[in-house]
Amino acid sequence: MPSSPPARRPRRRVRIGTLWIDAVDLPEALAEIEALVDSGTGGAVYTPNVDHVVQAESNERFRHAYEQASLSLADGAPLLWVARLLGCPLPGKVSGSDILVPLMELAARRGWRVYVLGGAPGVAEAAARLLAERLGVSVVGADSPTVGPDGSELGGSSVPRIRAAKADLLLVALGAPKQELWIHQADGALGPTVALGIGGTLDFLVGRLRRAPRWISKAGLEWLFRLMQEPRRLWRRYLVEDARFPLIVLATWWLPRSERISERGLPSDDPC
Repeated sequence: MPSSPPARRPRRRVRIGTLWIDAVDLPEALAEIEALVDSGTGGAVYTPNVDHVVQAESNERFRHAYEQASLSLADGAPLLWVARLLGCPLPGKVSGSDILVPLMELAARRGWRVYVLGGAPGVAEAAARLLAERLGVSVVGADSPTVGPDGSELGGSSVPRIRAAKADLLLVALGAPKQELWIHQADGALGPTVALGIGGTLDFLVGRLRRAPRWISKAGLEWLFRLMQEPRRLWRRYLVEDARFPLIVLATWWLPRSERISERGLPSDDPC
């Protein structure tokens, strides 16, 4: 059974659809993750994007995994635009690709033990070697397990290995919703390990896929850049399923402010 999420620190949050996103920038996100690791209570960090918002509308288990998250970081310019529309601007985009290298540099300085899981065959192992050789990260394991759409792992052998390796940080690159469902199911068995869902970040890290240039990302066209690289895999997601996003945003906009913006624990004179 998944454990209860760690107590939340005071933090402003905005709701888009059914998902809550934390209003933190990159340095704040790093500090939050550092606090999670130091607490020894474990945790889950996700990076929602438009596709996550859309999937959560119809996938109850995915939605519940997000409800238990310790930290939810905006991945993509469209979420920044929508948050402003909803009355709570976010300080910036913090995708898995944005945070990975700074976080691994922090892990190297702090001597944290890092485990890498997911990606295509061989990607986790290649990423582990790169992190160890270039950044001096203490990588204690790498796995590319077979995981079903419901987050269940065929064989179920990764969790015992991660636990035995005494990992402080776990990078999970299975793509949504598999990685969030896997983390949620494994949570109770991972102990103090803090798990991060990072999507295709390992593919970018090892050069299997190209990351969109900064100007494309700022223009909110990262999805188009990805679609051009993997059209057969991504066309339905981006061109059919994600077309529901504007309606989800409109429905959220109609909610009372108290239901789409959370300022729990913050000073009353520091509103959005």
